[in-house]
Amino acid sequence: MNDIEAGKRAAAERALALVEPGTVVGVGTGSTVRWFIEGLGRMRHDIAGAVSSSEASTTLLKQHGIEVLDLNAVGEVPLYVDGADECDGNRCLIKGGGAALTREKIIAACARQFVCIIDPGKRVEVLGRFPLPVEVIPMARSHVARRLVDLGGQPVWRQGVVTDNGNWILDVHHLHITDPVALEAEINQIVGVVTVGLFARRRADRVLVGADGEL
Repeated sequence: MNDIEAGKRAAAERALALVEPGTVVGVGTGSTVRWFIEGLGRMRHDIAGAVSSSEASTTLLKQHGIEVLDLNAVGEVPLYVDGADECDGNRCLIKGGGAALTREKIIAACARQFVCIIDPGKRVEVLGRFPLPVEVIPMARSHVARRLVDLGGQPVWRQGVVTDNGNWILDVHHLHITDPVALEAEINQIVGVVTVGLFARRRADRVLVGADGEL
């Protein structure tokens, strides 16, 4: 196992210690979360089930014998664990590399505690090195792209990728995001945007970094 995977696994194992017996666990998407799901499988008889942010995670959860519940039937989620593509010092995140940003943002909004797990390489001083994903209604792709250019970004259509919601992704390059809350609000107001992969207004409550770091 290389250092990056070791960091992901260490952060995931730390998050498992936060799972309360008898509760429903919110589960995100991505390579770091796969380690969390593997560990959650060892605890499957101690939890009430999980709500999932993607079809991919749903498949993994079921493979590990964990019941996947409908968020509408659950209400508030005590704990939501997810990864990130970037994290700044204020626990603001860029997410959506796995194209699950909308469902991830919904579960985060329903979570009492949102815990992000990352390897140390995901820490940045200023967000934007990783291209910012924006989920868009297909017919609005060009319109949204033009508005994103007006904001100083270079949007690139992630061709061949369709989200679990049936939409498309624009990855916005060359942004230097010094005010994530303001940019999140501005992009979300563009007609045709489903959501943007900035998690700033509802940022992580805790970020577990590798084996022993925390923000």
